[in-house]
Amino acid sequence: MSAARMQVLSSRNVRLLSRGRNEVFAGRSGAQRPGGDPRTRSLTCPPLSSSSSPGRALSSLSATRRGLPKEKMSENGIMSRAKVLTIDTMNPTVKKVEYAVRGPIVQRAVELERELSEGMKKPFAEVIKANIGDAHAMGQQPITFFRQVLALCSYPELLSDSTFPEDAKSRACRILQSCGGNSMGSYSASQGIDSVRQDVARYIERRDGGVACDPDNIYLTTGASDGIVTMLKLLVCGEGTTRTGVMIPIPQYPLYSAALAELGAVQINYFLNEEKCWSLDITELQRAVNEARQYCNPRALCIINPGNPTGQVQSRQCIEDVIRFAAKERLFLMADEVYQDNVYAEGCQFHSFKKVLFEMGPEYAETVELASFHSTSKCYMGECGFRGGYMEIINMDDEVKDQLTKLLSVRLCPPVPGQALMDLVVNPPQPGEPSYGSFIKETGQQPDMFYCMKMLEETGICLVPGSGFGQKDGTYHFRMTILPPTDKLKILLNKVKEFHQRFTQQYS
Repeated sequence: MSAARMQVLSSRNVRLLSRGRNEVFAGRSGAQRPGGDPRTRSLTCPPLSSSSSPGRALSSLSATRRGLPKEKMSENGIMSRAKVLTIDTMNPTVKKVEYAVRGPIVQRAVELERELSEGMKKPFAEVIKANIGDAHAMGQQPITFFRQVLALCSYPELLSDSTFPEDAKSRACRILQSCGGNSMGSYSASQGIDSVRQDVARYIERRDGGVACDPDNIYLTTGASDGIVTMLKLLVCGEGTTRTGVMIPIPQYPLYSAALAELGAVQINYFLNEEKCWSLDITELQRAVNEARQYCNPRALCIINPGNPTGQVQSRQCIEDVIRFAAKERLFLMADEVYQDNVYAEGCQFHSFKKVLFEMGPEYAETVELASFHSTSKCYMGECGFRGGYMEIINMDDEVKDQLTKLLSVRLCPPVPGQALMDLVVNPPQPGEPSYGSFIKETGQQPDMFYCMKMLEETGICLVPGSGFGQKDGTYHFRMTILPPTDKLKILLNKVKEFHQRFTQQYS
């Protein structure tokens, strides 16, 4: 607004407000506030002429029509402004996000726990949370070696404590030497601690039978979820029919649908075959991508192997077929492999997508873009709270890789304790080291041994695992002696039955 068009409030237009508690603005009509000075009137400006500021028309509009928060009078007469952020003005994509494993049923479970603790009577004595894979919350004990090293890293003064084994101390020293200021409290590089990424690369090479792994392609993440969402952020673009579509399995882990909703991407469902143990069918992938191209631009294919929540393990042939499909349809492959250590069924074996890709030859190994993900949260570790994980990228465009590094730098770095834990997972105690025996004992326990040990600890009933007598591979039993019919036998059988119900709820 130019100076010539501005109208100045002179002393003839403004009356000074008296001091004290009655120093308030009165209404336009000059109405007094109770107890106020009758001479005190509102601050007003003289009417603007029609040749005045063009902003006059805008100022005459209501606040609502101008998109401003609507003011309202409170009970004490003070004008209050409406909330800037409301359910109607918030980001609409966030409202579309749903996360079933932590939804309203889980919220109600928390309320029930509180009610039980307050003495309210229910048809049950406790709430068993089997909604999410939180192993330690369900009673799984942490691996001793992992916690020893993390304790030493968190409080280095313990390095002089003779109760800690020497291999745990040497591992802690190596991790601390890789941290700024020799402290886990320092930031790391955005991509993660160099020595940890090198250990991850060596782990992948061992797992994949010698297939080379470049540490520069390893990105440490805040759990696998962080890496998955980051990759989706890079992939999503376009509007309308050019909007990015991402193929996800149904049933799926809700992270995928939630992230796609938040990013405004298009979810493309492909259905697993329940009649064939939730197997993946290439004809179903083809159907899904063909239909999706009518309304979006399919750019990525997400595979969860071993499956979550279905538990299927893909055969090598299936993985080869998926890779050929991704190459033909020009899709970026995302392989969620966080359950790779949880393969128990007879005849099943985990094959990493990277290993199969490289064994298919240069036609695929040098062209198909792949990101694979792993985590410390599942398998025998179950260390969900530390939020450790990594992703490996294959055949990513160099310029996009620079953008990935930039995007990760915004969140500074993943949690350093989680990075340290990831290092221990990929580089556990080795034969001949002091902690090797206890580590193997804690991670290699047979299911029937675990079952019998849990029953003993929870009920006082001592059974013998079937593995002590011999059993068919892939089956598990326990042996108990049966006493003559007595009241004690009835009590014993009831206790076994109750324990079995609890056990299957927790671990099935």
